[in-house]
Amino acid sequence: MMSIGAALGVLFVTTVDALNLFGIIFAYADPNLSVELRSDLRLDVIGQTVTAILLIFALGLYELFVGKINISEGSSFAARLLHIESIDDLKNRLARVILLILIVKFFQLALGLTYTNPQDLLFLALSILLIGGALYLSNHEKP
Repeated sequence: MMSIGAALGVLFVTTVDALNLFGIIFAYADPNLSVELRSDLRLDVIGQTVTAILLIFALGLYELFVGKINISEGSSFAARLLHIESIDDLKNRLARVILLILIVKFFQLALGLTYTNPQDLLFLALSILLIGGALYLSNHEKP
């Protein structure tokens, strides 16, 4: 009973956060924003997006322990997103989403850096190689 209550609580909180995210996105489009304020809004959008991951977790818990979500039956997109086979399946989906968010954040930071010597470019190349390895390992199916 507590897990159902917790799942519903997480669902409510992340839904409110997702709605607030749209307000932040519309504020970001204001052409009169200063560079600093636009940067702060960008960080807010990334932070809110990370919390929206909890929505996937809440829906996955609901699907696993309570019952099927009816909307997923009529839509092929929702069926792929919401069809959770096991707790390991839910864990793998969340890990992939978190990995993709971290990759996007890495490239945002990498674009903002100034590269002064060849060693900086070598570190960037090694970082990209490690990211490629992480993506390969996250998509590699276990036997």
